[in-house]
Amino acid sequence: EVNLMSFFLVCRQVVPLMRAAAHGRVVNMASIAGKEGSPFRSAYSSAKAGVIAFTKSFGKELAHTNIRVNAIAPGAIDTEILKQLSPDDVRTLVDRSPMRRLGTVDEVAALALWLCSEECSFCTGATFDMSGGRAVY
Repeated sequence: EVNLMSFFLVCRQVVPLMRAAAHGRVVNMASIAGKEGSPFRSAYSSAKAGVIAFTKSFGKELAHTNIRVNAIAPGAIDTEILKQLSPDDVRTLVDRSPMRRLGTVDEVAALALWLCSEECSFCTGATFDMSGGRAVY
């Protein structure tokens, strides 16, 4: 529910307000798991792949308006969730990234701010990779 349906339910509530204002930006949070799948996390990976497909479809539906719909697909980001993992598991995540480091919350926030800006007016339905080069499609 949270990892897929919440995006649809929130958009159903806010997009009419954006239409009335003739402007809006939707930034969905996907995941590297939705792009490449994660072992033993099939439900999560499937839900995040659904977020990516929803972003593509909804971006096309609203392309003729001034409402843009995009997504961010983070890889390993230095958040509280990582503190639940063992140091070896965190090292494995870092090693999967060609940049050999964790991303930061500030880096994700900067991308989200750009996606909401007028500088990003010709982009909709896209999913932006934030994995340090792990997934490049």
